[in-house]
Amino acid sequence: MRILHTSDWHIGRQFHNISLLDDQQKVLDQIIDIIQSHRVDVVLIAGDIYDRAIPPAKAVSLLDDVLHRICCELDVPVIMIAGNHDSGDRLGFGARQLMESGLHIVGPLKEGWEPVVLTDQWGDVAFYGIPYVDPVIVNGVYGTTCKSHDEALQYLAQSIVTHNQANNTTKRRSVVLSHCFIDGGDACDSERPLAIGGADKVSPKHFEPFSYTALGHLHGRQFKGKPHIRYSGSPMQYSFSEERHKKVVTLVELLEDGTTEIEDVPLTLPHNMRTIEGLLDDLILAAADDEHCDDYLLVRLLDTHAILDPMGKLRKVYPNVLHLERPALTAVGRQYSVDRELLKLQGEGQNSSQNSGQSPGQRRGALSMFEDFYQQVCGETLSSEQGKVIEDMLDECIHGKES
Repeated sequence: MRILHTSDWHIGRQFHNISLLDDQQKVLDQIIDIIQSHRVDVVLIAGDIYDRAIPPAKAVSLLDDVLHRICCELDVPVIMIAGNHDSGDRLGFGARQLMESGLHIVGPLKEGWEPVVLTDQWGDVAFYGIPYVDPVIVNGVYGTTCKSHDEALQYLAQSIVTHNQANNTTKRRSVVLSHCFIDGGDACDSERPLAIGGADKVSPKHFEPFSYTALGHLHGRQFKGKPHIRYSGSPMQYSFSEERHKKVVTLVELLEDGTTEIEDVPLTLPHNMRTIEGLLDDLILAAADDEHCDDYLLVRLLDTHAILDPMGKLRKVYPNVLHLERPALTAVGRQYSVDRELLKLQGEGQNSSQNSGQSPGQRRGALSMFEDFYQQVCGETLSSEQGKVIEDMLDECIHGKES
């Protein structure tokens, strides 16, 4: 049986107030092409289908279209679970009716197991969906006393094993979908923490009894523990911390004896997340030779002087600059803050024998920022009289009294 494993679509996500819906549609179109070209037998989506519990209407429409094309036009069944970004109850609405069309949705956790059973040339394969849960949810459904995510997932995984033993299906191949944070997994900025203080970490050993475990939540493709306990990663980059991620879907060939052959199929992103840094003039010149100048960019400007509307200048050649950092100015600001506190102490008479006044270098640094800004705005340099006024104002701010 050939399985396509994907997760963390986050349909409807916005990044720095930019809708990613058009990009998501193009990437999901690629996934549909892969399903068709690789003759996939079943699609697994391991949670975080939407980016929000109450998704926008356009996000719902896109998911509806994608699932219709997979289940109805390609006649390929889909099994998906709710993640921590989803509302399990909303995602699972109409699930019993949709099963007839090949769409199997596991929304909220329910007591007992009713696996989706599919058949290939070697027999049955049972698919068990474990949506995102926390200990409180598991305790409420099963009457347990789990105190951590690890205990909760351990209980659920063991209950699947017990279910198979009770039904004499222990030799049947089984696949689990789960949305959780496996201990040792590599996280990134775009993933919402499931708990604080490491209480969300789950041991991969709980999933070792199963033929394959399709994991969701972490956005980077990876496996932890055994190779058949695996994250496919998200199909798109959702933060600048993911800019080095190669986005894929995972193809799993499930063999007769329950072992797997695994292949990652790469996806082409309409826009990559990318960080560039340098002086403003150098970056503007480099844009002419940048074939990917429309990527989503974080720009770190290394200029140490004030610049009028740097974002506007950059967006003329890099239309999708989403975030701008000025590390040099931040460093100057931190130093200026330290010097201000030191000079206040000096003004109160402390350390007067060693430091009798403001550092000329620090005064010069602050003044030069005003000079640069004035030059940018007015196109001319500060006069000596204007410079003297600025120096007097700086003294007043630092000492807290008029010069």
